[in-house]
Amino acid sequence: MILLTKWILAHLIGDFFMQPRKWIEQKEKKTWKAPYLYLHLAVHLVLLIILTGDPGLWYAVAIIVVSHWIIDGLKLQLQHENTRGLWFFIDQILHLLVIVITWAWIVQPDINIHSAWPLEYWLILTAALFLTYPTSYFIQHLMLRWSGDIKEAQSESLHDAGKFIGILERLFIFISVLAGYWQTVGFLLAAKSVFRFGDLTRAKDRKLTEYILIGTLISFGIALAIAMWITIIQG
Repeated sequence: MILLTKWILAHLIGDFFMQPRKWIEQKEKKTWKAPYLYLHLAVHLVLLIILTGDPGLWYAVAIIVVSHWIIDGLKLQLQHENTRGLWFFIDQILHLLVIVITWAWIVQPDINIHSAWPLEYWLILTAALFLTYPTSYFIQHLMLRWSGDIKEAQSESLHDAGKFIGILERLFIFISVLAGYWQTVGFLLAAKSVFRFGDLTRAKDRKLTEYILIGTLISFGIALAIAMWITIIQG
């Protein structure tokens, strides 16, 4: 289970933290011939080697990296503007399936997850990282169907401010629930509503109000679900 969690952690770091926007743009433009596609694979290879820590599992690392290349290449080749969101989710699901299947093939774990402190450490670290950039991308793709209806000038807000606000609020919720301070979640929701009320009133835009509300509820819901899952595992 620890190895599986480390492999998922490597995937999250490689796909969301160590893949700049220009890499993605070049990959979408040149697909299989994009140099950044192979640099992206090299990043995953290094992360997997470091976190696996066992040279004897080289074949498992090779399976994950080669499958990552095939999945990414097919996604880049088959997606278009209207299906980018769908292919994002298909791509992530396939990557995770390969990781889980490969792990199940080579490992027969017999671990009591309620008492294995190292496992809890890796689970909390992976969950916390998931609630940052990966969740931001998931929410962004979930909201694609409505984003075209929202027309806001870039000069009206700080660059990527909404993304970082979402990351901070999810981490606050995650830490608060793990610490048992559920009242912090209600305070955070109330505070965000107060700060957003002026913007929504001035905007007088029902679509904008609904868009912000949906995004906020999805963000809060994911953070609460992850935090509750961790607390249940911890027993």
